[in-house]
Amino acid sequence: MKYPPKADQPLAEKAENISNFTESNMRNRKILVSLTTLSNISKKNLSSGWESKIEEIKENNLEEIALFLTGLKKEERKKLYNALENTAVKSIPHVHLRTDMELKELDYLVQKYSVQAFNLHATAEWPLIYDYDKYASKIFFENIKTVPVEEELKKFGGLCVDFSHWKEKELHGDVKYCEEIKDRIKKYKIGCSHVSAIKDEPIPIIIDPYREEYSSHILENLSELDYIKEYKKYLPDLISIELENSITEQLEAKKYLEKLINAPQ
Repeated sequence: MKYPPKADQPLAEKAENISNFTESNMRNRKILVSLTTLSNISKKNLSSGWESKIEEIKENNLEEIALFLTGLKKEERKKLYNALENTAVKSIPHVHLRTDMELKELDYLVQKYSVQAFNLHATAEWPLIYDYDKYASKIFFENIKTVPVEEELKKFGGLCVDFSHWKEKELHGDVKYCEEIKDRIKKYKIGCSHVSAIKDEPIPIIIDPYREEYSSHILENLSELDYIKEYKKYLPDLISIELENSITEQLEAKKYLEKLINAPQ
């Protein structure tokens, strides 16, 4: 997949113009490429499934990634874990859980890959099935259609901010949602985050062709990440790229994000 430049400025030139990149600003932050799995439940014919991403992880000899298990049921997850054990990956700081995962799966991930943060969807949309109290301090709730309520944030580790979902609500003029998430951020820790693409206009989402959003898990132009500049002060230490793009394309997006985040205001 190519990354077409905006008509008014070539992509390479745009990247070069983001100046004063300093490693010190990123010292405590990690931008993680991700093994994503929505291709398993997508209504679109995506070119990069999790199996092909495993091969890319091997080719790039990656030792650290984020893991999004969103699209896999139990038996499929077993296949992924087996494949992942045959790569160089040693660390998975951030894992997106599913509510059908038993505690022993979390145990495995923490023991094998030193997971620092798990995230789940807000329980108003996806009620918990299992008792996760053992890892309560490592579990962070994501904003999607709704902002996580204080009751769950108090019981667990805090927030996983999905910045594209936040931007989506802002573009739709949802003042209440935006005020709520800012209020939660003032009170609770942001333990991890997601960064996806924001399109110029709503398009069908990859799991439902009848639903259109600005937020997308398919990146076509690096400029679709530019919105993150508006949220720089909220970025936590763990920033996971939530895209169904190939690992190669995600690595390009990672470099671009590093420059965006470290550019002067």
